[in-house]
Amino acid sequence: MAAAKLTGLEFVLPRLSRVADHGVLWFGTAAVLGASGRPAHRRGALRGLIALSMASPAVNLVGKQIFRRRRPRVNLVPKIRIHRLPTSPAFPSGHTASAAAFATALAMEVPWKVSVPVAAVAAAVGFSRVYTGAHYPGDVLAGAASGVAAGLATRLLWPPHPGPAHVARLTRTAEEVTPSGEGVVVFANTDEDLTELLPDAEFIAAGDDIPGQLDAAAAKAKVLAVCGGDGTVGAAADAALRHDVPLLVIPTGTLNHFSRALGIETVAEALDAYRNGCLAKVDVGMVNGVPFLNTASFGAYTELVDRREKLENRLGKWPALAVAAAKVLHRAEPVEVEIDGEPRRVWLAFIGNCSYQSRGAAPTWRDDLDDGLLDVRIIEAGDRLRRLRALSAVLVGHLHLSREYEHWQTPSLRLDYEGRTLRIAHDGETRDTAAPVVFEKHLTRLRVFVPKAAG
Repeated sequence: MAAAKLTGLEFVLPRLSRVADHGVLWFGTAAVLGASGRPAHRRGALRGLIALSMASPAVNLVGKQIFRRRRPRVNLVPKIRIHRLPTSPAFPSGHTASAAAFATALAMEVPWKVSVPVAAVAAAVGFSRVYTGAHYPGDVLAGAASGVAAGLATRLLWPPHPGPAHVARLTRTAEEVTPSGEGVVVFANTDEDLTELLPDAEFIAAGDDIPGQLDAAAAKAKVLAVCGGDGTVGAAADAALRHDVPLLVIPTGTLNHFSRALGIETVAEALDAYRNGCLAKVDVGMVNGVPFLNTASFGAYTELVDRREKLENRLGKWPALAVAAAKVLHRAEPVEVEIDGEPRRVWLAFIGNCSYQSRGAAPTWRDDLDDGLLDVRIIEAGDRLRRLRALSAVLVGHLHLSREYEHWQTPSLRLDYEGRTLRIAHDGETRDTAAPVVFEKHLTRLRVFVPKAAG
């Protein structure tokens, strides 16, 4: 390797190696990805930095001190390649470990068009460490293996974001669409301005009567578009079902669970789906005739949502959630109901529209949007420690729970409750619902725009 002379790389590889010192190259890459505005890029950048923070100390503070291998002799390496001779042990290569960790973790979240170039740069960094005389090839291979392991280990801390859920696909040109948005009525519950992107569309700003506005919008629309979070999207789905018009979901809310399940994470992706005219049919969950697209719940989570909404204007959404969670843990009482005729004392219950694959009490992602099932998860009353574990599962969404936790799928569910009404939350909104409460499904009833690759 010292005798090799690669034309054009005598200047490039030493400088690449230098830029990778102390992870500067990868911190810079993460900053660029984070500034792109794409959720997948931000997730990939964060996962890459987590992996780097695991690989670097493991290799530099542990691996090198255990093996304490000497650096190669560089008397045969041309001086033009040598910037500064490292003084730390050689095995494994820290530069390579950081590069492989970042590239591996990034690939779990971003499209191949982004991950492949980053992986190529990471491989070049590893090669540069040998070419500049800083490492033996075995050092680099061991560093690469350590980095890949660190990248894969991030899955244990933070499961990767799943791809789009399966949908019942219609034809790509099921609806005649125009790039200018003619025939589209856009209901906006956010400040997102789409007038330049859809100049011929009609825009309606949310007022005090959102259901009434959405019903009027759907009555005259060829396509009903909705800008907002999951609660607004759920109300729009109700109007779209009543008037049998397709729904275009434009993700401008905080979490956007439904649009992410469709494979739409940005406004640009939503507009691309519309202009491609690609439609699908998805299931809709119903609770006493009111539709929900993601989850419905009763018990402690309903109280959590109510308390958070009272505090979030003063504290902000996430601090309000933390304060509300503490109060619910201390004060919430179980709900005594009959579930399909069986008496239960329920502290927390979630009912998902379609089967969710995530573990724990709080459903977070699903593989299908047309399986005809409800995903039921309940936690029966227990002591405060068990409540704390349950609440942690609600907030984190990926914890195993105790024997008080039950999980099953069913096409319908009936709750009988001695009180006149039961407080129900669905898609982030809460309401009092008259007992008995019946959960059921509308099978593949809602038409939605999806990306070309969805399904």
